[in-house]
Amino acid sequence: MKNILVVRNDRFGEFILNIPAIRALKNSFSSARLNLIVSPQVKPLAQKLEFVDNVIEWDNKRNHRFFEKVNFIKFLKKQKFDLAVMLNPSKEFNIFTYLAGIPIRVGYDRKWSFLLTHKLKDLKYLGKKHEVEYNLDLVSLIGISTNDKSILINIDKQDEIFVDNLFKKYNISESNNLVVLHPWTSDSVKQWPLENFKVLAKRLIEELFLKVIVIGGEEERGKSGVFTSDISDIINLTGELTLLQAAALLKKSRLLISNDSGPIHLAASVNTGVIAIFRSDLPEKSARRWGPWGEGHIIIEKADLSDISVDEVFNTVRNCLRYESAIY
Repeated sequence: MKNILVVRNDRFGEFILNIPAIRALKNSFSSARLNLIVSPQVKPLAQKLEFVDNVIEWDNKRNHRFFEKVNFIKFLKKQKFDLAVMLNPSKEFNIFTYLAGIPIRVGYDRKWSFLLTHKLKDLKYLGKKHEVEYNLDLVSLIGISTNDKSILINIDKQDEIFVDNLFKKYNISESNNLVVLHPWTSDSVKQWPLENFKVLAKRLIEELFLKVIVIGGEEERGKSGVFTSDISDIINLTGELTLLQAAALLKKSRLLISNDSGPIHLAASVNTGVIAIFRSDLPEKSARRWGPWGEGHIIIEKADLSDISVDEVFNTVRNCLRYESAIY
C-alpha cells in the first residue's frame, strides 16, 4: 500500500469516534500516504491528527453538480489510490471509488455495496457496541487491529491563547469552577427540554456558584437568547467559537453538560468529563453506542427524556464536583 483514502465526511462528533480506526490504518501501513476526505467544517479538526498526511474536502450534501462529481472522480483517479475505506455508508463514494479505479474498496453492505470489494453488514442500528468499536470492526475486514483506542486530539497554542483572553474578558480565573452547557441537538427526539437547561443553568450559578458558559453552533445562535433573557451571569458563546476554539475551551473546563451531540465527543477528546443526557429506548441512539468514549463520564439515560428532572441533573453535577474536589 502506497496511497490510502479514508472517507468520513459527515459531522465532527462521528468523525472523532473514527480516530482509532484511522490511526490503526496508518499504523498498519506506516509507509503509505494517508488521505482523509471530510466535510469543510471538520477539516480543521482532521488536520490536527499527526498521522494524517493529507485532508481533502467534500461536503456531504446532495446538491453537488454533475460536473463537480465528474471532476472529483477524475481527481481521485489521478491520485492512484490503492485502498479506499468508506467509514460512513455512502452510495456516492461507493460509486466514486469504483469509477476512480481504486482496487480495494471497503465499506458497509448498504447503498450500492455491490461496488465494494470488502463489505460488512451494517448492524449499528442494534446498538450493541460503541461506535468506536463498530468503526474498528470495519477496518478489521482487511486485517487491521489495534490496542490504541484513544480519541485524544492536540490543541494549538493559538486556540489556548484565545481561551485565555476569553477568561480575562469574562473575569474567569483558573480557580473558578467552569461548567459548559451544550443544550442543543441535531435530532429533536434527543432534546432534553430547553427550559430544563435554563433552570439548571440558573441553579448552577446561584446555588453552586459556578461559572456557566453556553456553547453551540451558528444555527443555534437565535435560540440561545432564552438563556440570557433573565440569567444575567451566564456567558453565552453560542455561534461565537470555531470547532478548535470550542475544544480549547472544553479542555480548560471542569465539566460539559450536554444532550447527545457532537460536543460530548469533543470534550472526551480533550479529557474533560461529560454529563450526557440520553434516551434509552432507541438502541441506535443509545449511550451504549453514542456515549462519551473513555473513563470519567456520567450518563443520565431514560426512555422518556421528560422523566429526567432538573433536580437529578443538578445533584449529579454537585456530586461529581464534590468527588473531584475530594480527589484533588
